[in-house]
Amino acid sequence: MSLSEFLEEGIDLKEEYEKAARTLESIGLSNYEARAYIALVAHGYGDADTIAETSGIPRTSSYKVLQSLCEKGFAMSTSGRPRIFKPEEPMRLKEKYVSQISDTFDKLGTLSEILRTRGEPQLVYTITGKSKVIAKIGELLDKSTNTVLIASPDFHEIRRALTKKLENAIGRGVRITIITQAGQKVPDNARVVVKKGLIATDVVCDGTLALLASADLAACGFTDDASLAKHLENFLEILVEH
Repeated sequence: MSLSEFLEEGIDLKEEYEKAARTLESIGLSNYEARAYIALVAHGYGDADTIAETSGIPRTSSYKVLQSLCEKGFAMSTSGRPRIFKPEEPMRLKEKYVSQISDTFDKLGTLSEILRTRGEPQLVYTITGKSKVIAKIGELLDKSTNTVLIASPDFHEIRRALTKKLENAIGRGVRITIITQAGQKVPDNARVVVKKGLIATDVVCDGTLALLASADLAACGFTDDASLAKHLENFLEILVEH
């Protein structure tokens, strides 16, 4: 729909903009990244200053935000100066995320049926608040004895808060695998797998404890049900292998 068609239909552009930004945040973009991506789509391409002006994000942050969009597969850039950024096609991203979400819920549906057939309880405890979620991840690291799998689009948040606990776990001989975006700093001696398009933070400890959190770590579900934890571990292993 063109701009004139939006206006003819009486559609509130500001409201649609905010709605689109919230949706993009729900799949793992920060507020600045969501606004920058919408601005890129509106322009078709642009440098950091142009996108900052259109999206309303600080000019001092715009270049870093656009680089992050490139790392997450939402944009691409030239190598010249000034660097020009171009958005990934919205329909291509839609196909990618719809496929991922559909596949995830198909797997969860299968798991639900299996557990219902077995008559096993499906216990998932909800934790809200970023500090509490990070503390719970730290608790899992402290309890680990063999393996820890961490998948997160922004691992630096976990590393910054839990560096000592990560180092202690590695020091005890725990094998830590980290699945994250390119450019993230990780602890020495941890196995690293680089993946684009991660939309949540998942942690599995020893195949028996599991945590599934929102991308911003504001809330999570935690389970000590070994069947659920093992299912998530198997899913993350598929990410590692592919």
